[in-house]
Amino acid sequence: MEGRLQLQENEITLLKSSLADALRRLRLHDQLIPLLKQQLIAARVCACLCASMCLCSQVWLSVSNPAHKSSYTDSLSSLSRVRRNSEKLAKDPQEKTKKRLDKKAASSANLLTRSPSQSIKMFIRGRPITMYVPSNIQNYDDLRMEPPVEKLELDWVYGYRGRDCRANLYLLASGEAVYFIACVVVLYHINNRTQRHYSKHTDCVRCLTIHPDKVRVASGQTAGVDKDGKPLQPYVHIWDSSTLITLQQIGLGTFERGVGSVAFSFADSGAFLCVIDDSNEHMLSVWDCAKGTKHAEVKSTNEAVFTVEFNPNDSTNIITCGKSHVYFWTLSAGSLTKKQGIFGKYKKPKFIQCFVFSLTGDVLTGDSEGNILTWGKSPGDVKTLGKGAKETFQIMRQTRAHDGSVFTLCMLQGGALLSGGGKDRKIIRWSADLAPERECEIPEKFGAVRCIADVDGEELLVGTTRNAILRGTFSDGFVAIVQGHVDEMWGLATHPSQDVFLTCGHDRLVCVWNTEEHKLDWCTTLEQTRLPGGSNLHTGCVPLSPCNRWLVLDLQTKDIVSDYTDGNEQLSVMRYSTDGSFLAVGSHDNFIYIYNVTESGRRYSRYGKCNGHSSFITHLDWSKDGKYIMSNSGDYEILYWDIAGGCKLLRNRYESKDREWASYTCVLGFHVMGVWLEGSDGTDINALCRSHNERMVAVADDFCKVHLFQYPCPKPKAPNHSYEGHGSHVTNVRFTHCDSHVLSMGGKDTCILQWRVKRGGTGDSGGDRLHSSSSTSTSSPEP
Repeated sequence: MEGRLQLQENEITLLKSSLADALRRLRLHDQLIPLLKQQLIAARVCACLCASMCLCSQVWLSVSNPAHKSSYTDSLSSLSRVRRNSEKLAKDPQEKTKKRLDKKAASSANLLTRSPSQSIKMFIRGRPITMYVPSNIQNYDDLRMEPPVEKLELDWVYGYRGRDCRANLYLLASGEAVYFIACVVVLYHINNRTQRHYSKHTDCVRCLTIHPDKVRVASGQTAGVDKDGKPLQPYVHIWDSSTLITLQQIGLGTFERGVGSVAFSFADSGAFLCVIDDSNEHMLSVWDCAKGTKHAEVKSTNEAVFTVEFNPNDSTNIITCGKSHVYFWTLSAGSLTKKQGIFGKYKKPKFIQCFVFSLTGDVLTGDSEGNILTWGKSPGDVKTLGKGAKETFQIMRQTRAHDGSVFTLCMLQGGALLSGGGKDRKIIRWSADLAPERECEIPEKFGAVRCIADVDGEELLVGTTRNAILRGTFSDGFVAIVQGHVDEMWGLATHPSQDVFLTCGHDRLVCVWNTEEHKLDWCTTLEQTRLPGGSNLHTGCVPLSPCNRWLVLDLQTKDIVSDYTDGNEQLSVMRYSTDGSFLAVGSHDNFIYIYNVTESGRRYSRYGKCNGHSSFITHLDWSKDGKYIMSNSGDYEILYWDIAGGCKLLRNRYESKDREWASYTCVLGFHVMGVWLEGSDGTDINALCRSHNERMVAVADDFCKVHLFQYPCPKPKAPNHSYEGHGSHVTNVRFTHCDSHVLSMGGKDTCILQWRVKRGGTGDSGGDRLHSSSSTSTSSPEP
């Protein structure tokens, strides 16, 4: 009896193995599944019936013999399992049956790996990151990734580069002020308050000049590098300010590091362009604007060169100035020769900051000692240099002008002169014979005077070292028409219901901007030395860095409501729950601190802290029900937390695969896995943001680009639209409350770009460098 029972059990085991083998064949021949499944079920039921008959014929013998009791029990259990499986096979729906058979087959074959439909692994720097597939995705391999139907168009540029650039603010004949920041040259109509943008540069614009016709513009850029670290060649674009069409590309492959200064000739109606690059020798070259060919080139100096200009009355004379020098160049027969300005009895300043030509032909320079020096030609000193001594350029007059440096000089049409000071922040009007006539002082918060543009002889535009452009007169004073940050920025938050967003950065500024009116509503300076990212616009929570403090600001009164401290390292991210009842604060000490929020956001009490990350917190999001948090860390962890249950770590991450999130800013997660490029090192993506309608994901990367993906995008190499404009790593990106705009923030370029979201099929135009992988949108048309 025992032998027979063992034989029957072996037959059942063999039947199971045969079934597993058949199922493996089924997976290779899906088209035969229905027919084969019926055959297998029928065969298995028949086998079960046969086994049942054999076993029943032995039951009476077994129960009467105690020695066979154990074998009988085992056989009965096997029979019961076979019967249960047969009944389930007959009753279950087709899809459930297939899943159960797959599972049984894997079990019988001792397969320990999960099905690819349950989890996906991506690798960052060799570290595997497991992503669990949500239940609503039946077949991951069949997912098709498409770029979003929406596209972005550059709508507004906030900021101005005045902190480290000179002579970069001009007024065009159209009434537009032209200036630059990041990779964009902005044309801002000062009366209509509208902007246009020239966006053909591939890296940060460094210099700018206007053609004598007040229409053509030349702008030069720095070299930069691409995403693979390979250098990009600097060049100069000559373009039409009325049509934004590029007319000439000058010097591609010629300049090193970047273009520092450019100038058009005047006496011959702008036939030539002079360029100084940022190489060690600061190469000075003259180019034929019509042909785009090099006319002459020479090594300038190993010292810094600040500016270059043609003599307005003679295109063969060029002047450069910079550290401890002023050079007078002569262009003749395709060659350049120079004479150095002689300081003689006057103290040689450390820097010659700027110069202009007077109506009498004299050269006036402003220096770091606060003086305006008048230069003129003098006959050669025969006594010292002997017979045949050539004429020299010497100082004819020294005029004390400012405390500190003279940063800029501007010649008015009537012969009067304007000078702008650094330390004293004064603008002084001088008569033709350098007698002071009027003066005013710009507010300290705007910094020193960097450059001056004449509007109508009375009204002025003033660029400042704290990246502001002021408009006004001596009698009425000056107000800011353009403002920006002055140091690296990371914090960005949009208002949940208004056209308002908040920014903060290492310059200690907290700024509130209006996206509809394109202006700064208000700005305040906080105490600590720096501000990192992670601000959250609700009542106005801002973390202070490198310390562990964070503040609550009242957006109406601009007052500090509360001041809190968490941990002993800097804070990196803050996020409110959907109903505003909780605030999560992520820190570099690896903890997430949770606060109860009461009294309409004015009172905060510690609720608990989330302990489980092994590196600093980078991003976090709340679930829609406000009970859970998803967080990322610096070592690429994805963790989930039960906040309502006491800030507990959910160790089974599989259970969170179907949870819905109120926002999606975590850069690691199944729904945004496709935004990562192959070979990414984990820091290539600084921020991302899902739109409120859950159709798009905007991404800020380390390569100066903003991307727009479809949401969700869970497959590698997801197609997207890619946009350029920033000249530095893009540190943050956010959608406005109604998804009408995307805001992106540069790091070192201190630039905020506002992008309009264009729905599919609405007025796309081609030819801009603000391009996408599948289409092109424009704010600067090509010829």
